[in-house]
Order: sequence, then C-alpha cells, then structure tokens
Amino acid sequence: MKQYLSGVFRVLNFKSFFIAALAVVSTWLCLRLGIKANFPLTIVATAIVFPLVFSINTAYNRREKSLEEYGALKANGRALYLASRDWTGKDAARDREIRAALMQLFSSCRDMVTNPLSERDPHEATVMQAFSRLSAVVEHLRKSGLSATECSRCNQYLARMMMAFETIKHIHKYRTPRTLRAFSNFFILILPVVYAPYFAYLSEGLSPALFFVMPILFALIFTGLANIQDDLEDPFDQIGKDDVAIDPDRYLASLDLLNAKPGSKAKAR
Repeated sequence: MKQYLSGVFRVLNFKSFFIAALAVVSTWLCLRLGIKANFPLTIVATAIVFPLVFSINTAYNRREKSLEEYGALKANGRALYLASRDWTGKDAARDREIRAALMQLFSSCRDMVTNPLSERDPHEATVMQAFSRLSAVVEHLRKSGLSATECSRCNQYLARMMMAFETIKHIHKYRTPRTLRAFSNFFILILPVVYAPYFAYLSEGLSPALFFVMPILFALIFTGLANIQDDLEDPFDQIGKDDVAIDPDRYLASLDLLNAKPGSKAKAR
C-alpha cells in the first residue's frame, strides 16, 4: 500500500493540486459572475495532448534505448571476460585485471549518469581508463598466442562496449525537446483558467457537489501526464520508479556465476 501511495504522489504532486485549485477558483468566479461558454476541446488536444504524448513517447524510447545499450555493455563485457578466460592458457593475474577493469568501468559509468552534468568529466575519464585497461588485456591475449581473427573479435567486443557507453552518455546529456515541454507546461497552467467558463457551462443541471469535478479532473489528468514525462526524462537519476539502475556489484557477481560448476548453488545478488 505504501509503495502504491508513493507512486500516486509522484504523479500527483504540489503542482497538480495548485493547478486544480486554480481551476476551481476560476470556475467558481465564472459561476458567481454568470460567465458561461461552450468552448471547443480541440484547443486542449493541440496545446496539451499532442505535446505531452509526443514527449512521453520520446522519453520512453530514450529509456528503452538506455536499457538496450546497457544490456550490450554488459553482454560484451562478459564475452570479453570469457575470451580472456578460455581462449588461451589460464592466467589468474589477467583474470583479476579484466574483472577489476570491468568493475571500474561500470562503477564510473554509474557515477557519471547519477551525478550532475557538471561533474561528468572526471567520471568519464575514469571510464576511458577502464577501456584502456581492457584494451591492454586484449593485447596481452595477442602476445599469449591468440590468433589474429580471435583478437579482432575481442576488439569488436570492446568497440561495441564503447559504442554502448557513448550512447548512454549522450542519453544522459541530452533531453527531449525543451521548447516543446515548455509549450505544454505553459498551456497546462493557463487553460484551466481560460476554460473556466466552459466548466461553468458544463455545471448546468448538476448538483452543487459536482460543479468542480470537471476542472479538478482536467487539472489532475494533464499535470499527472506532465509529471510522468518528467520522471521518464532522465532514465538514470534514480528518482522515478522506471529508472535504469547500473549495478556494478551485481554485474561482478554474474561473472562468478560463469565460473560456477554445473549444479552448484551460486547465485547472483
């Protein structure tokens, strides 16, 4: 129940209740002054519905792309780890080095996307150092007798990891169109006031208890959609319930599963 209520209050916040109160006050004034009008709802669709739907769809696609690239980063890291472990003779020091480099990579990537953009550069530099360490592991494999084609495949794994990181970095840096969101937020603020005569018109024939149902619903629905879009805007900020969580410890535990013997009870945390 607590989790459900926290989700509701993320969608309906102070902004929602402020605009709902503004709509109620405006409608009450129109009822008192006898100002009523049957406005068309096409303005609402053009000024609010279309921008919000477009922004939510764009933000959702950004989140899905983040998940896809995070998966590619993890999968190619595991493939590189297995290549280092199995394609040449056993080397405990090399295995420790690739595990440490992968831990550095995911930890720094997590720190980069969960901190403000102004603090991005040091974390990005650490990620690049981790990629350099992984490249050195591939070079060590080549010197250990790995064939040129298999070295090329390892470099492809590494290149795909770098592509995935760059995509994640740019998703974190750039946002959905700011002007479009400002446009919809502006009309969410003023349309409850502009449409107050329409809400007064709809109240004809209703009991007094229902006079303000429409303006309240109008305000809560559109501010709720705007809040959903804001939550999806940054898929890494760990504020919303749909964010992408980068977990280096869990990833390292998954590498231990690769080393577990068949039938063992090792579990990733």
